[in-house]
Amino acid sequence: MIRWLDRAALAATLVLPAFIMHGRAVAEVLIGIIGLAFLLRCAALRDWSWLRHGWVKVGAAWWAWVIVCSLPGIGIGGTKSLLQALALGRFLVLVAALEHAVLAAPAARQWLQRVLTACSLYIAGQSLLQAATGRNLQGFPRYGEGELTGPFLHPRAAAPLSRLLFPTLLPPVARLLNNGIAAKLGAAALTIAGIGTIVLIGQRMPVLLTLLGLVVSGLMLRRLRALVATAILAGALLLAASVVVSPPTFYRLVTKFSAQMEDFPNSDYGLIGARAAFIALDHPIFGQGYDGFRNVCEDPHYFRAWSRSTDYAADGGGARICTIHPHNHYLEALTEAGFPGLLLFCALVVAWLRGLLRGIGRDPDPLRVGLFVAALIQEWPIASASSFTAIEIGGFFFLMLGYGLAIARAAPVRDTLQGRDAASSTAPISPSAGRPIT
Repeated sequence: MIRWLDRAALAATLVLPAFIMHGRAVAEVLIGIIGLAFLLRCAALRDWSWLRHGWVKVGAAWWAWVIVCSLPGIGIGGTKSLLQALALGRFLVLVAALEHAVLAAPAARQWLQRVLTACSLYIAGQSLLQAATGRNLQGFPRYGEGELTGPFLHPRAAAPLSRLLFPTLLPPVARLLNNGIAAKLGAAALTIAGIGTIVLIGQRMPVLLTLLGLVVSGLMLRRLRALVATAILAGALLLAASVVVSPPTFYRLVTKFSAQMEDFPNSDYGLIGARAAFIALDHPIFGQGYDGFRNVCEDPHYFRAWSRSTDYAADGGGARICTIHPHNHYLEALTEAGFPGLLLFCALVVAWLRGLLRGIGRDPDPLRVGLFVAALIQEWPIASASSFTAIEIGGFFFLMLGYGLAIARAAPVRDTLQGRDAASSTAPISPSAGRPIT
């Protein structure tokens, strides 16, 4: 039975990325299969020791508080909000399952690495095709302001690609840098191509987060510092040249972004931030429950603005600026569960990042650095973001988070093997192939 549960969970994990991109409903089913198989495995083995690990306890506390804040009579969303809060736990179980069981075996991790690399190439390739011909393989054109949509109908290619880029790009680049001049030039070309694709897509926040990721990668990997500096310079030159090469990219990344920053409090993002802040200040302990921002955003009681706002935004943008979430994970946690929920969420993020860095050493594995960077830029506090649980981006985040934590958990074994996995890529997957749940 254990063998079949492990195989089902691994199969679901390996096909999950395809449905994160093209089939969110199926992706949700696959997440459920992974979590259920893991829980049944734990029950069969009578091993629940994973519940004692640090981030799990913090995550359980945060989840429990969100549930309390979503109870009818405390939260604003009623039974629907409570059910959504209860379902939130599926993502925590997914990460635990990947860390402690599904990706315990080196061969499983190697297969997932191949899948993630294929996803990066797929999104990047479709984006470049659309840049060159005006349409992607599905026939979709550039979006309204000229953004590249990659393989999608709407402009959401850059966010997942910016997260996938680091764990899929850093390992081959680091290997190439250890070889001759031709290989080093290949590493530079590969890096510049990856960064250039993010720039050409034309979405502002992914470009900024990719820049942050490059800087962190350079700080953690000494051998990549010269290449990182070269890639940043190349990206800046491409951005400058985009005024001729790709005018829509220049408009979105330079012209429009500059205008937004000059008067940020009155921009839509600034007004959304004000709305979230005033909701939280009125409900500092319990927030408004799961999906609280969506449920109360159109309440005129919260039509207030930052003190710097001009007369036209004196009502905080009114109902016009309302969205389904506040476009920031920390504001989302604050509006849903008050300041206690925000503190618990921050503690959970810190626990995850510490877990990813466990045993990383002074000369870290580029893959581990890439997975850490992906998590860091996903949860960077000063950023516009989709909802924390939005499957099209959050799905990749939770998948790569579990992947990184699984590698960190295997780090003591890897150290004794001088950084190499004990099993080959063709090793069979079985309950005994990886470390036990401890």
